[in-house]
Amino acid sequence: MASNTSLEFDKVIAVCKSLFLKKTKDYGTAWRILRPSSITDQIFIKAQRIRTLEEKKVSKVGEDIGSEYIGIVNYCIMAILQLELSENEPTDLPVNITEQYYDAKVKETKDLMFAKNHDYGEAWRDMRISSLTDLILMKILRVKQIEDNEGKTLASEGIKANYQDMLNYSVFALIKLDVG
Repeated sequence: MASNTSLEFDKVIAVCKSLFLKKTKDYGTAWRILRPSSITDQIFIKAQRIRTLEEKKVSKVGEDIGSEYIGIVNYCIMAILQLELSENEPTDLPVNITEQYYDAKVKETKDLMFAKNHDYGEAWRDMRISSLTDLILMKILRVKQIEDNEGKTLASEGIKANYQDMLNYSVFALIKLDVG
């Protein structure tokens, strides 16, 4: 069966976005109070839990790996928004504005994914999900180091590009898990 990465990506994002918007209706945009470094730590917790579940094969909380990857997608969107929204933006954003921001960041990230897929082919399709988890953990460590260096890099892509990569790796994992 031929793959349709664009359609698969959109289906996964629809699941992630639906949860994001439901939580926005429940809680508002309380996440706006978080510093990007705190969001990085939330992504780390989720990725570390995925790795633990992959190794132990048992969940005592009931949430599966798929729900954790969905969380990473949504936290990456929050992180990118926190990097780009000015301090003058209100903390409490209306749901419709939040949805527009979400869609814009997903589009940018999907465009990046297609540019990289052009160069790498769809190598991710032949990867293990556990390797995607490890790549996310590596990207988190990179982001933490860049944050500790106050955003300065000598030869590396910046924080936003790392969040976008983590988002795309999570979408790939969700595609492989057949979520959507």
